[in-house]
Order: sequence, then C-alpha cells, then structure tokens
Amino acid sequence: MNPATAFGTVFTDELVRCGLREAVLAPGSRSAPLALALFDRSRAGDVRLHVRIDERSAAFLALGLAKASRRPALLLCTSGTATAQFHAAVIEADESGVPLLVLTADRPPELRGTGANQTIDQLKLYGSAVRWFCEAGVPEARSGMAGYWRSLACRSWAQASGAAGGFPGPVHVNVPFREPLVPGAGDGPGPAGWPGPLGGRPGGAPWTAFSARRPGLAPSPGLPPPFPAGAGPLAGASAGLPAVGVAWAERGVVVCGDGDFDAAPLLEMAETAGWPVLAEPSSGARRGPNALSAYGYLLDAPGFTAAHRPDLIVSAGRPGLSRGQLAFLRGAPGAPPARHIVLAQGPGRWSDPARTATDVAQAVRLTGGPDPGEPAAWLMSWKQADAAARQAADAILDAGAGFSEPRLARDLAAVLPDGGLLWAASSMPVRDLDQHLAARAGLRILASRGASGIDGLVSSAIGAALAWQSAGGGPAVALLGDLAFLHDSPGLMLGPDEPRPDLCLLVVGNDGGGIFSTLEQAAFPAQFERLFGTPHGTDLERIAQAAGLAYTRLERPEDLGAVLSGRGLRVAEVRTDRAAGAALRGRLSAACESALSVARERGASG
Repeated sequence: MNPATAFGTVFTDELVRCGLREAVLAPGSRSAPLALALFDRSRAGDVRLHVRIDERSAAFLALGLAKASRRPALLLCTSGTATAQFHAAVIEADESGVPLLVLTADRPPELRGTGANQTIDQLKLYGSAVRWFCEAGVPEARSGMAGYWRSLACRSWAQASGAAGGFPGPVHVNVPFREPLVPGAGDGPGPAGWPGPLGGRPGGAPWTAFSARRPGLAPSPGLPPPFPAGAGPLAGASAGLPAVGVAWAERGVVVCGDGDFDAAPLLEMAETAGWPVLAEPSSGARRGPNALSAYGYLLDAPGFTAAHRPDLIVSAGRPGLSRGQLAFLRGAPGAPPARHIVLAQGPGRWSDPARTATDVAQAVRLTGGPDPGEPAAWLMSWKQADAAARQAADAILDAGAGFSEPRLARDLAAVLPDGGLLWAASSMPVRDLDQHLAARAGLRILASRGASGIDGLVSSAIGAALAWQSAGGGPAVALLGDLAFLHDSPGLMLGPDEPRPDLCLLVVGNDGGGIFSTLEQAAFPAQFERLFGTPHGTDLERIAQAAGLAYTRLERPEDLGAVLSGRGLRVAEVRTDRAAGAALRGRLSAACESALSVARERGASG
C-alpha cells in the first residue's frame, strides 16, 4: 500500500469512528486518495457521499448538511483554485458556528513556488475563519504514522464539533500528496508491506476520546436539541463564564437572534417574569405565549418605542435582522441605558452589534418576580400592541386575491406541518417571515445569517433537507429570491447517483434584487435599476428543465398546499413586482403604526 492510499484509508476510517456520516467532494486528481477511501466507506454504508462539480455548491451543501444535523460534515477538493471556492462557506460556518471538516489536497512542498501546475499557497488559506488549521505533512511509509493520522483525525473532529471545549465551526486540514495517488496493481486492501500496524482502537472506538458537550449529535424530528447545549437556566454555550444573577424588573425584554441555542429556558424565564419575547425566525424561539409575531412593526413605530423603553434586556444568538431591532437595542439618545445581558455563544464569542452589552454571561439566574395574581401590565401592553399590528397587517394581506411576498412568507409558514423544515434566504424572505410569522412550535427555520450572503442557498437548502429527512424529519421548503436561485443554479445539477431530498425550492420571481427597492438606493432612479435592481430576464422554468426538475407556477395562495405535498426535488415560482412590493411594505408599515397609535389613544382614554 502506497503512503497516499494508506493516509486516505486510515484518516477516513478514524473520522467514521468519530461519527462522520456525511461527506461532500468536488472531483479532482490530487484528492484521489481520500476520495477513493470515502467511496469505499459509502459503499459499506458508513458514510453518505455527495459529489458536486462546482466547489462552491459542494461547500454550501456540506454547510447545510452540518447545520441541520449538528454534526460535522466533511468537505474535500483538489489543489489550486478549487480550494478558494470553499472560502465563502467557511466564512458562513465560522460566523454561524457550523461544524465543517475542510480537507484540501495539495502538491508536495518541493512543487510549491516553482510554477508547478495547479499549485497555490494553501497554508492557512482561510485565515482566522477556521477554528484550527493543520498542515498534515506528506504521508510517508514510516512506523508510527498511523497513530499520528488517527490522532489528527480525532483532533480535527473535536475542534470542529466543539467537543474540545471551543465554539463549533470549520477546521482546515491541508494534505499534500506525492504520487502515486491511487493504489497500485498489486496493492491489496490490507496494510501489506507497511512498517507498522494501521488499525485503530479495538471495537471501533476512536483513537482519542473527548467529553461530549452534550449527549448525542443527531437531530430528531420537530425541534431537535440545540448544538451546542448550554448549562444552567438561561444558557449560552460558553465555558468558564459565570451565571449572572438578575433581580426582577417589570420592564424587561428577551431578544433572540439567529442561532442554534437552547431557547426553552429563555422562554420559561420570560413567562415567569412577564416579559415579551422578540424572536427572529431562525432563533427557534418564536413560540410560547410571550413570543410576539409583529414585533418588527412595533419597533419601527417611534411612539410605541418611546413608551416602551426597557430597564433590562436579555439577548441570545445574533440579533440584527432589522434596523428597528438594532435601534431598540441602542436605546433612545439621552435616555437612561437599559442593562443589557448578552448570553455568549461560546468562548470569546458573543453578539453585541449595538455595542450596548453591560454583561456577558453563560447564564442568567432570575431572582424575584411579580406577585402572584398581579396584572402584567408591561407584558399586556406589548401583547395588545402586537395584536393590533398583526390585525392591521393581515387585513391588508388578505384583501388581495393573489400573492404578495409578505403573504407568501406568512402563509407558507402557516401551512407547513409540525416537523417541517423551512430554509429562508437571507434578504427579503427572512425579513418577511420576521414581520409576519405567527408564533408556533414544531417548525424548524434555518438561514445563513452568519454572514448573510446570497452564496450557495440552493445547495445549503438541499443539504439541510437531506440531513433533516434522514433523521426522520418532515417536508422541507426553501423560500428564495430569484437572484439567490440563479446565483447557485449549479447546485441544481445533480448526477444520477446523488442523494436527493424531498425539497420544494419556492422562488419569488421579481426579476431582480427586491431588497434594494426598500433601501435608500431606490431614491436614485436613473442608476437604480442597472446597479441595484439588476433585472436578469431569465426564465426560471427553463433553468428547472435544464436540471431535470419539475416546475410549477403558483397563482393563488390556495395552491400552496398542493405544491408542498409533492415529492422529490422540485421548483415552484411565485411571480411578483418589485415596485409593487415596496409600495405594499410601505402601506403595511403605515397601517401598523396607525393601529398602534389608535391603540395607545384608547389605552390613555381608558
């Protein structure tokens, strides 16, 4: 057995022992030793193998697999510019705490800096975006190498998964191979002629064991346990930080941003304290009696926020989906600042985009509370305002017979059954959900909100659906804009042997970038359409046909149920108008602010 083949066999075996179940590769020659080993383990049923011709699509497929399963997924490519195509997904994984094992094959050191073909500087290629980097060294036929390779695999797994005590995220292992890259004609499957044993620990145990951060990594249908798990009543994920004791205050608010954290203790505390919960869709916290569904409209109303300045804010995850939310966290100029306790995501990791944190903690321990039977005036005022805004917005959305983007987001989230998965694009889809998603349990919503890029959303959604449904989860839908759909159209081009999920790619076809119509750039009409609106004129049905996928165009909200009951990977389109959408959102905001003003006047007169 040659050294390259030995490394691929041993390293892959050790990762399987650690718990590897999903591997994604983009084809290439230099990565052959690992690719062949992964193929063998896939035929044995140990690993599910996915192959993509586009490295960027491959990277985001792995990101989706890891994000939904909460288990590191392996990502492999050959040397050269292929490695650079992984970078965007590595950045998103870093920001979102998604565990990825990134393996890049490389030329051996003697070929670097010589002008050798397909050779670039791959050392520490992803900079500080990875939890750990290792230059594995050229595999050699020397005694003791198997122990090193197995130890390296275990450490890579532990660093990516968080089992080593850090925040989960991407790990980069660069592996330079010398030829031969494939087994020779006389090579058998065993370690014949190798100077030392290649086997691992007895009984399939990993070479190095780490204390797991929580029992089990595989998700269950519905709302699986978060990864990583916190410790204590209201926990983030950070080891070594103390819990902060907080005396009860009436005017408290819980803010939950994007992230994979345990929301249950936060929701329990909010109920005990009588505090509203302002939860983004991808926080997993928009559920329970205190979660508001129209809080975005409340925070955009100056009159409401002026009358509802909190004394205490507890935030978790990564808030920052809307400008109103950030302004609320900052507080009013000249007003006494609220105490703001941020729950850490991991060691050295916490989100404070408004720069208002007074405390960073692993947990919050509440002391005191309202007297039993005491009317929760603070909470009731938030709930009444939320109901008024929700009624005003729903009245406008229901007035038309056809689709609008906000109505599509609202109705889609309502029609998905418990156990469903919804992947939301990072621009208007997740914001429309934020404004209109009713509080409910049983639905898992994911989004690439770490860096909030348009990159790889088709592939990420496919990966998430594959992982979700392999664990027993229900139907999956991705709500995307047409630019996001086109940006990752290579992710649709799957080979005949590739695993495919039951996933509906529900695309808003508005011929361009709808989010810019809601921003300041829209005030420059002469430049707007070409620079920001970016109409493309692409027929999305033809894209679906080119990929061999079923296509449906939806005309009425009543059509949603039929599309969601379909099978396989498929595309559905809802066509909208960007200008009309911007005008509708303006009417919604005005109607909600008017309803809040009326509700305040009634409360004052009462």
